[in-house]
Amino acid sequence: MDVGVSIIFQNKERFRSDLDVYRAELELAKLAEPLGFDSLWTVEHHFTDYTMTPDPLQFLAFMAGQTQTIKLGSMVIVLPWHKPVVVAERIAMLDHLCNGRTILGIGRGIGRIEYEGLGVDQNCSREIFVESANALLEALETGRMEIAGEHFQQPLRDIRPAPFKSFRDRTYAAAISPESSQIMADLGAGILVIPQKKWEEHAADLAAYRERFAAVHQRAAPAPIAACWVVCHEDEARAQELAHIYLTDYYVEAARHYEFGGEHFQNIKGHEQYARWAEGFSEVGTDAVAEFFMSLQVYGTPDQCFEQIMEIRRKFGNNTFVGVFSYGNMPYDEAEKGMRLFAEKVMPRLNALPDVEQSAA
Repeated sequence: MDVGVSIIFQNKERFRSDLDVYRAELELAKLAEPLGFDSLWTVEHHFTDYTMTPDPLQFLAFMAGQTQTIKLGSMVIVLPWHKPVVVAERIAMLDHLCNGRTILGIGRGIGRIEYEGLGVDQNCSREIFVESANALLEALETGRMEIAGEHFQQPLRDIRPAPFKSFRDRTYAAAISPESSQIMADLGAGILVIPQKKWEEHAADLAAYRERFAAVHQRAAPAPIAACWVVCHEDEARAQELAHIYLTDYYVEAARHYEFGGEHFQNIKGHEQYARWAEGFSEVGTDAVAEFFMSLQVYGTPDQCFEQIMEIRRKFGNNTFVGVFSYGNMPYDEAEKGMRLFAEKVMPRLNALPDVEQSAA
């Protein structure tokens, strides 16, 4: 089983200077390869304290120069916010810089502040994503892009530098709604599971995705990737204390960024799932939803962390787990200690597990 780490550059309520956040998070990122992690990831977000990563490919290109073997993943590039041909060029360039270590993660995003700030009509986000993703994935296989679509017009052009190996089975997409899972199956992308609803609901969506993938592509879908926020500590009580404080910190900032309690989702096409969530969020409040979010994550002693990840694996059949160790206003020495402890006592046990064979049935 492969194990990754994601660096997200959160600065909740501007607790520190942005420069301090970047300096500290980059030091954590530089630890990933020496500690033995298999992959290093980051996210894409704009305009708020939630995560300060407006250009994930720039960060990954920087880390390509700091590393030799670790895989480099986007979690995710939000395609509706970018011109497809530019994304294709930059991904191809990154793959050359890191000698083929790129894992491509794509998604469509739901942040109103980001869509409005970038001048993109969120009502069209699903259609824009599908049009962009189809063009992008074809260009990364053929080395050429041409689009005559509703949202993009791209004359035929070569991608330079040309992609030098296939992105098949190293392209993943974040999918929260059942409808999105079906779209990802049609695209031939793997699924990146970032927990936001009950594990059983994620598992049901994944089963439907696998069925659709097999029907469309006549082969088994790639193993999914599961990502969670992690607290690892030798003392169980201290782990629970840290998890309660900083997972809540993280979720409060996420709720503020995405406006989870707002009514605007009801008026945005293709966001029916989020409209239902917003209603539930308003009914129970931020604290209750933060507690639910906490229940989906991985925290405790090394043994407890291992067992929790194994339970996720039993539900999903994932062969990769990605942990986020620094978030909220967690002190960086705590984040680093947790990351090191996880690498020492949990990761070797996960690495020793054989891959789960994926079935087309």
